[in-house]
Order: sequence, then structure tokens, then C-alpha cells
Amino acid sequence: NNSGCNVTVVPYDTSFEEIEFMRPDGVFVSNGPGDPNTATTVTETVKKLIGKYPIFGIGMGHQIISLAYGAKMKVGHRGGYPVRNLSTGKIECTSQNHGYVVNEESLKNTPLDVTHINVLDGSVEGVSCMKDKVFSVQYNPESAPGPQDSNYLFGQFISIIKEAQDNA
Repeated sequence: NNSGCNVTVVPYDTSFEEIEFMRPDGVFVSNGPGDPNTATTVTETVKKLIGKYPIFGIGMGHQIISLAYGAKMKVGHRGGYPVRNLSTGKIECTSQNHGYVVNEESLKNTPLDVTHINVLDGSVEGVSCMKDKVFSVQYNPESAPGPQDSNYLFGQFISIIKEAQDNA
């Protein structure tokens, strides 16, 4: 990769203690198949990681992070959707394939802020808790194939990691 990052990929069931032993600069919670409501092992690990490391999640990783903060899920959607970045107002073309989305009503009892919304149906497409250095998006911001409107998210994650290191 051209980000200058060293990446260690671990299985979904890697324990909090194993991750701590690796002393990561940040944790990326990737996309994956399945029902996030049944991924309790990963959700419990993410709960323990929150506040200790910068965390960025995409797709199911976004759902896991949201569940770790206490949010709930509802039925999702598949295909290409326009998403509004609430901080810039910019519309991003996104690629999506998920059976679940975060229930916006359930975010009221969490410290998560909505950062991105689906232009067509108003569903939650991104959340953050900058106090904990955590953010995530529902869609797939990977650079290829498809739209590249959301590549900035990876740079944002690297910036948060560097800031955390400078403040350590």
C-alpha cells in the first residue's frame, strides 16, 4: 500500500489481549459477511478497544462499532447510493452491500454522532465519537473497483493515528 502503514491482518476472533500484545497504532474493523447481531465476540473485543486505540470501521465493521456503543440494527440495502458527508455537505457515490443499517433512533443513548446519511432514504451511513478517536462508515470506501469519492477516509484515519501518537 502507498499509505506508509504496516498492516497486520488478524482473524475476527482475535482476543483483546492478543491485540494489546501487538501494540497497534490503530485498529481497522473491516467488512465481512453475516449478521452483526450474532458477532458478539467481535463486538465485545471492540468494546474493550474503544478509547485505547484509534478505530476505523467499514461495512460490517461500522455495524460492530455501533453495536459496541449500544446502537441497534435494522434492515439494510444493496447497490450504489448517494451519501451526504454532513461535515462538508459533499455527496459521495458509494457502493453498498449490507443487510443491516444502524437504527438512528438507537444512537440517542450513545456518544456516537451521525457523520454521513443516505440521500435517498435518510439512513445512517457513518458515525463517529471523536473523544474516543473512533469513526466508521456503512459503505465500502476502498479505492477499486468502483467510486473513489471516499478515499479521504483512509487519510483521515492515518491523521487520527498520528495525532494520537503525538499526544501519547
